[in-house]
Amino acid sequence: MRLSDIAFRLYLVALFTFVFLPILTSMVFSLNSDRFPTVPLGEFTTHWYETAFSRPEVWTAFGNSLIVAVCAAALSTALGFVTAYTDFRYGFRFKPAYLALALLPPTIPLVIMGLAMLAWLGRLGISGTLSGIVVAHTVMGAPFAMAICRLRLSQMDPALEAAASNLGASQWRAMRAVVIPFCLPALISSYCLTAAVSFDEFIVAWFVSGLNKTVPVMILEILQGNVDPQINAIGTVVFLTSMALVIVAQFLILRKTNA
Repeated sequence: MRLSDIAFRLYLVALFTFVFLPILTSMVFSLNSDRFPTVPLGEFTTHWYETAFSRPEVWTAFGNSLIVAVCAAALSTALGFVTAYTDFRYGFRFKPAYLALALLPPTIPLVIMGLAMLAWLGRLGISGTLSGIVVAHTVMGAPFAMAICRLRLSQMDPALEAAASNLGASQWRAMRAVVIPFCLPALISSYCLTAAVSFDEFIVAWFVSGLNKTVPVMILEILQGNVDPQINAIGTVVFLTSMALVIVAQFLILRKTNA
């Protein structure tokens, strides 16, 4: 084995250790009987999970996060697909500016995004509601969906739509029978990824959620001035949920890219 291969593998090990070791540590301490994260560990217990999920506000926060993630992911995927298809299918003036604006939200600092959303949603009268959080998370998630759909559409032969038209299909019929089935893996992948982004997002949700707290906002409230192992338990559930969505999304992207 070459020295460069060894160095690359060591780099990957160090990278994954740096990223995942704190998360794994939190998962371990969520099953530890001791209140404080100390070594050696205490006894194995599920007490912190039982305590956390016996609280009505925790279930309410998970319900809010689930509703927001489902709705925001659907809207983000729809907007991302439409934007990506417009880029794929049409040429028009100022197209680079159009694409730059569509991809702009992830480049804006989240604090600035949160303040802007708070002001804008306040003028619309939906600040502090679940609808407001859905709108904010849709703005944040649509560029990710667009990127995934653009990758899939770049693999499609443009002649497929022309062939469908030659066979008598209208533009909408060609969309339903050709384009959407071809993009279905990317659409599912986009939905899973944007749902994970929404489920985990904290800063913007903290600005616009009001009394309708999502899970990350509720975790901050528990954390303030208090070391509570319930945070480890709730965080573990959130992490596993998000990772499951991301793995499904990544599996679909790699499967269809390599096909």
